[in-house]
Amino acid sequence: MELLVASAIGIMTAGGLYLVLRLRTFPVILGMSLLTYAVNVFLFASGRLTIGAPPILRDGVEIYTDPLPQALVLTAIVISFGMTAVVVMISLGAFLGSDDDHVDDLLEEEVTSAEGTP
Repeated sequence: MELLVASAIGIMTAGGLYLVLRLRTFPVILGMSLLTYAVNVFLFASGRLTIGAPPILRDGVEIYTDPLPQALVLTAIVISFGMTAVVVMISLGAFLGSDDDHVDDLLEEEVTSAEGTP
């Protein structure tokens, strides 16, 4: 179980980093979402991976899960949804303003100096 969750976290992190390093805005947004999911799964797994265990310590129960990481993940999901909406709106505004969705656009001074025109 731990190997499966660790592999999933690693694959999501690798895919997220690959997409963040792309030069278009939509893959960057998807990469940030994948990184957020990887961090959420990591936080959730830090509360102990047990099946059918209660999140609250009771009498006679030996194994329980920690409820604090579960609460942190719920909060992180809400925050990541809001931040994704903000980033989508910013990238949509940038795309509509310049008809281009490249992340690394050059400034006008850099374009003119690269072309050799004064």
